[in-house]
Amino acid sequence: MVFDLPYAAGPFAARAAAIEALARDLGWPPLQAVPQATLGGRTELQRRLEAVVAGGGEGLMLHRADAAHLPGRSLALPKLKPRHDAKAVVVGPVAGRGTDLGRMGALRVRTGAGVAFLVGTGPSDAKRENPPPPGARITLSYRGTTTAGIPRFAGDLRLRDI
Repeated sequence: MVFDLPYAAGPFAARAAAIEALARDLGWPPLQAVPQATLGGRTELQRRLEAVVAGGGEGLMLHRADAAHLPGRSLALPKLKPRHDAKAVVVGPVAGRGTDLGRMGALRVRTGAGVAFLVGTGPSDAKRENPPPPGARITLSYRGTTTAGIPRFAGDLRLRDI
């Protein structure tokens, strides 16, 4: 599955067309161009994302048609994955290590369904210095779940009003 030609000149749209022509001209089934699509707006984008996720995909890569190739991550090629919110109760902080030594490294939480896990991604320095107390009710965001039902990449903690 070929999705870009790093050393080819021109914007992404031209490189994508060149990939399609190369795959077609070679006629070798193992070599395939990753399908590209231009979408008409946010509603169409949301429908495409939902369809990809329902089919077992993780999300979409959004490529600017006018972008030159840039190695690594860039603003011209962001990932779009669904985000979900969950409510949880704080069990307690977990001590930090390294740059978080002496403050919260992660927060142990439990959902209403009894799923316990750690949230370590995203807390600000202020939240690490003064984490929510045990028993506090929070809302967090996450991107999918593991096979055990544990939220993946949980973060963005917000205290809930009681």
